[in-house]
Amino acid sequence: MTDLVVALDVGGTGMKCALVRPDGTPVHTERHPTDAGRGPDAVVDTILEVAEGLAGKARAEGHTPVAVGVAVPGVVDEAAGVAVWSANVGFRDVPLRDLVGARLGLPAALGHDVRAGGLAEARLGAGRHAGHVLFVAIGTGIAAAHVVDGSAVTGAHGAAGEIGHILVRPDGPRCGCGRPGCLEAVASASAIGRRYTELAGVTVTAAEVAERAAAGEERAGRVWREAVEALADGLATGQALFDVETIVVGGGLVRAGAQLLDPLRAAVHERMTFHREPRLVAAALGDEAGCLGAALLALDS
Repeated sequence: MTDLVVALDVGGTGMKCALVRPDGTPVHTERHPTDAGRGPDAVVDTILEVAEGLAGKARAEGHTPVAVGVAVPGVVDEAAGVAVWSANVGFRDVPLRDLVGARLGLPAALGHDVRAGGLAEARLGAGRHAGHVLFVAIGTGIAAAHVVDGSAVTGAHGAAGEIGHILVRPDGPRCGCGRPGCLEAVASASAIGRRYTELAGVTVTAAEVAERAAAGEERAGRVWREAVEALADGLATGQALFDVETIVVGGGLVRAGAQLLDPLRAAVHERMTFHREPRLVAAALGDEAGCLGAALLALDS
């Protein structure tokens, strides 16, 4: 009989769920639609049903569920166990930790999805053996997690790590937060696609921009270079603030591989003066990171 942790990573469109051993090894995984359009109450019901089903599966197979961890997007008060606000899911002040704990009769932990991903990368993935790690997720938006000796820093209000809202281009495009020139508005995957569309009049994804740039298209190459330069500015600022040993880059944009990481490393190197240059690596855990991080939060609790 094995002790297992129930873990859920809740996104705007889907939930990644798992039963995880105390050493961080998943023994069973599932995916479920979040269907956030049904409203936050319905999403909470789905979270509770899925978590209860996973605990039941563990017991049916002779294992013992010992804790449950849930990671969600938005602003999360981890100490209070409250999902304070989420644009993706519609949460406002949802006491999710207590709701899940009461439903399953188990100790529960609630975490922020990117901080949970950073925790997993720092302890199980590409940041292993580094005491100070900055995990930067570059996808639709850009967010980060600062992990020190295996613990992710939450900040005074649960909002630490918003590196996507560092100002990098004062005359740049307006960000979703309302201010022009944020890193997220210039260098996220969605921003890269938007910028190319503005120039070419053709709707494309960031992955397609990367492909066109690799094939030698000048316009795509310019958009890609602009994004890399902005990312380097953001990461250099992050390094000035946090002085980490390793920066782990994750999220959808990192699928570009060397096409992103090689020029990004060179651009970050150019920006280092007296700062120690961080090791810059691709994330190792893919889209399982948030779920594994939720399991680690549960184990820590």
